Amino acid sequence: MTTTIAPAVTPKPKPKERPGDRWFSGTALAAGAMILVTLAAVAIFLIIQSIPGISATNETASILRTDFWDYVWPLAFGTVWAASLALLMAVPLSVAVALFISHYAPRRLAQSLGYVVDLLAAVPSVVFGLWGILVLAPAVQPVYAWLNENMGWFPLFAGTVSGTGRTIFTAAIVLAVMVMPIITAICREIFLQTPVLHEEAALALGATRWEMIKMAVFPFGRSGIVSASMLGLGRALGETMAVAMVLSVANVISFRLFTAENPGTIPANIALTFPEAYGLNINVLIATGLILFIVTFAVNAIARYLVDRRKEFSGAN
Repeated sequence: MTTTIAPAVTPKPKPKERPGDRWFSGTALAAGAMILVTLAAVAIFLIIQSIPGISATNETASILRTDFWDYVWPLAFGTVWAASLALLMAVPLSVAVALFISHYAPRRLAQSLGYVVDLLAAVPSVVFGLWGILVLAPAVQPVYAWLNENMGWFPLFAGTVSGTGRTIFTAAIVLAVMVMPIITAICREIFLQTPVLHEEAALALGATRWEMIKMAVFPFGRSGIVSASMLGLGRALGETMAVAMVLSVANVISFRLFTAENPGTIPANIALTFPEAYGLNINVLIATGLILFIVTFAVNAIARYLVDRRKEFSGAN
């Protein structure tokens, strides 16, 4: 009886890491770490500079009526309220435009519309602000008056209508127009990445184009739509000049959309108040910036949670 001895398997030597690979890996690691360092530096600066402002009163800071929280709550409410209204208008329209470009429009028209959408994202906010003051506000003021006259029983349409049209709803429309290109561009790219086999399988089963979109495109791009919407919300929360130019501010907490007494927003308030601020007033404004930082951070964290929770149901996996 003979036994055969299998030849020993020698492990393959590990490939040598080239200098270019080490340099690229180190550069990428440094860039990622720099983001965290910058974020931490901004947070530390805001916290240190905000401590005197948070504890300030109307006796030490002239811009306060009573204390800091009475000053910041209407601004925080106005920031979230205007951005939420803008998102409610922008998301459905952006998804519809993205679907038209990706699945309905002819190829040449889709390319042209894609370029136009990308160019809209490059328009400065000052231009949107001028458009809101000179064109949009006078045009929508009669519509506000009609809605107030015929549907004034609805709480959002109640109150005395602004004669200039510079209301929180006008600011929300401007914000919606500003964030639409961002949401549309991201949704368009996500819809175009839907696996062709999924779409063809739905069509082969007898589905119409709309049914195919509901069965294949939307499940695949759901997490991307959420990400695009949250990115647009972050832009709306931080917008400064357009809101400062359009909105007539009274610093009140009110859900009424068409009145002249509107809640302000934190970015617009900082832009309008900071040039004349001095002493402890500067710390108060920085403290309001800290509140905006926390709100934006919370929005991004919620978006990340929603995207991660829905990732396992995405058609990408």
